[in-house]
Amino acid sequence: MTNLTDQTITQMRAGLAARDFSARELADAHLAAMDAARHLNAFTVETPAIAHAAAAAADQALADGTAGPLAGIPLGIKDLFCTKGVQTTAASRILKGFIPPYESTVSGKLLDAGAVMLGKLNLDEFAMGSSNETSAAGRVISPWKASGSDAELVPGGSSGGSAAAVAARLVAGATGTDTGGSIRQPAAFTGITGIKPTYGRCSRWGIIAFASSLDQAGPMARSVEDCALLLETMCGHDPKDTTSLDLPVPAFAADLSPDLRGRTIGIPRDYRIDGLDDSIARLWDQGLEWLKDAGATVIDVDLPHTRYALPAYYIIAPAEASSNLARYDGVRYGLRVAPEGGSLNDLYEATRAAGFGREVKRRIMIGTYVLSAGYYDAYYTQAQKVRTLIARDFTQAFERCDLLLTPTAPSAAFAFGAKADPLAMYLNDVFTVPSSLAGLPAMSVPAGLSADGLPLGLQLIGRPLDEQTVLNAGLALERAAGFTARP
Repeated sequence: MTNLTDQTITQMRAGLAARDFSARELADAHLAAMDAARHLNAFTVETPAIAHAAAAAADQALADGTAGPLAGIPLGIKDLFCTKGVQTTAASRILKGFIPPYESTVSGKLLDAGAVMLGKLNLDEFAMGSSNETSAAGRVISPWKASGSDAELVPGGSSGGSAAAVAARLVAGATGTDTGGSIRQPAAFTGITGIKPTYGRCSRWGIIAFASSLDQAGPMARSVEDCALLLETMCGHDPKDTTSLDLPVPAFAADLSPDLRGRTIGIPRDYRIDGLDDSIARLWDQGLEWLKDAGATVIDVDLPHTRYALPAYYIIAPAEASSNLARYDGVRYGLRVAPEGGSLNDLYEATRAAGFGREVKRRIMIGTYVLSAGYYDAYYTQAQKVRTLIARDFTQAFERCDLLLTPTAPSAAFAFGAKADPLAMYLNDVFTVPSSLAGLPAMSVPAGLSADGLPLGLQLIGRPLDEQTVLNAGLALERAAGFTARP
């Protein structure tokens, strides 16, 4: 029998249906892989008992003919999704010991479809980071290494635990969240596939908030078809989330097609930035040829306000974070540090000082500053105006094309500590932030290797609600690239 952990979700579904193996065997294979790869620190919580119970239920449902579309599929859940009865911390000290009495809508949909949860996956604290170095649970280590080097590499962030677990074959797929690129950038760094759907496609209810107007859940897996299967389950209207879109969910997996005849691909001139890695520039050009071979026409487009996307994002996102994180005060749940004889304000200050990490504190301070009297109009209002201009750029570009093709990240994965300067770290999101500000669907597909043998991804950006075309073009890229490298 082929190693069960090497199979894609599509292959696992077929094998379970044919009774080639059981859900219990599938779960045990992945739990053994997790046990052998604890040095990666991909999980904050492992849930073998829950996995075995879910696998038994899946085997029974498969025998009864009542199985859901993901029955028996072993998944990891990013520790930003509240999971009923299982500790959820957002990788922060301030939420240590928090056990939600409810299930997030997205993780609930996956579990209702029969998925087997193997555990909660590590991330940058409160999803704030691009390298998974800010987690209170310790950094996640990428399963990849550069050719001829033993240096430990970052898996990307914030969904670094999800990316590392999928790439290392510890889970078949995982949930991620994407605020400014936190699904796509780690997917590119670890050689897997990840898609951020249109803002509102997936409910945010039960997901610990970072920046409410930007946060969006999405799947991470080892193939485009696997992402389509997971996304189909994760999407759908949720009356508990006022930003949830009340629209039917397309049959993403069934409608997959690599045929791009009649489609036009736009290449943003503004994304050819100074200092772009030569191997990424060459791969971008190769991606264009692959899409042409699939039948697409390629044109150049302009997104003139792209240069202002990062500054606008790092005003809007911290502003929303400073508001969202005000609820963590040591009074109702999580960490409480109460100085002897101190006042309520002393409790707040001591708890937040001990509970939040350095990067979270930095963003809270930035956000509080730009929202303060005298600076709100100068910073936050201006950033929102820039956001509108960026969205308008995309709208105008999509009058001429169906999709945009760009690199996912400006470099391959880097070593821990290589980007100690926060501004250098923030530049990792230069290609992913604009589509997040505009709420567009975007996907990263592994397409090649750097000169050091590390994965590189290409990004596809689509019109609002047109995940299907993004997935179809992703499938065309996947088949043309034939990416089979693994850690």
